[in-house]
Amino acid sequence: MLSAVRDAAGPPMPLEPAPPELARGRDLFLKREDVHELGAFKWRGALPTLERYRRDGASSVVTASTGNHGAATAWAAERLGLRAYVYAPESASATKLAHVERLGADIRLVGADLDAAKEQARAFAAGRELPFFEDGAEREQYDGYGTIADEIFEELEVTPAAVVVPVGNGALLGGIAIAVCRRSPETERIGVAAREAPVMAESWEKGYLVESERSATFADGLAVRVAIPLAVRVLGEVASRMLLVSEREIAEAVGAFARAGIRAEGAAGAGLAALDQLEDVEGPVVLIVTGRNIDDELFTRAVERPESFPD
Repeated sequence: MLSAVRDAAGPPMPLEPAPPELARGRDLFLKREDVHELGAFKWRGALPTLERYRRDGASSVVTASTGNHGAATAWAAERLGLRAYVYAPESASATKLAHVERLGADIRLVGADLDAAKEQARAFAAGRELPFFEDGAEREQYDGYGTIADEIFEELEVTPAAVVVPVGNGALLGGIAIAVCRRSPETERIGVAAREAPVMAESWEKGYLVESERSATFADGLAVRVAIPLAVRVLGEVASRMLLVSEREIAEAVGAFARAGIRAEGAAGAGLAALDQLEDVEGPVVLIVTGRNIDDELFTRAVERPESFPD
């Protein structure tokens, strides 16, 4: 299945030295998952998962998403001849929803946030006896995301001191960290979550699932309120540390990316925002630029008025 991920990707996503204005004297590299045709990394987990569903006899799949996961599910479904139902919260990004719709998915807007939409999606799937693809809960996703780490180690001539990964449901960090541990256990696997959506960071710190009522971040790729059990278990085994960043810090990072010529969504900005907390890391750092799909109005606000976001 992972060979299919590589075949679908074509050449590896670029790994490039960060522009000086982003590196600020640090030996920083950017893993540009944002340049994929979908504008985000999620396809790496969706394709092998849906391949298994198809082998098991499924003709349709149901999922819930704030955007990028839904687009990846629709993209993989189209490639594999499946029908995709995507449930999204009513507040979901219009840019991301338009992308999902262009890929042929049946979109249902329900609920105030992702986890509310997920409840209804799960009920719909159960009622029709369809597979429910919960983002972060399928092991194939972790294997697929591990290919990002494989590409980093195949392309980078030196061993990174740390890999910095934005954390929403935690599957991306989990998959990357598993592969990093296999290749270079001394490389730190650092997750970055939004302070306003802290459930995965808090669960990792406690070592068990915690409850949270907050997922009020504008970085919708990080807006998780209910922790994913598999992700908590995996991160407890392979993540080195977890950092939190504020909404204003994320917005300032989106602006910094923009000034360097990179359109980054909030989740990608979170990773850059956390670099000031890594003064103790000596050596090359790889930052995963997770995606570029952000609404124009929100992007403009982050670039021009980052002070309008809470700190």
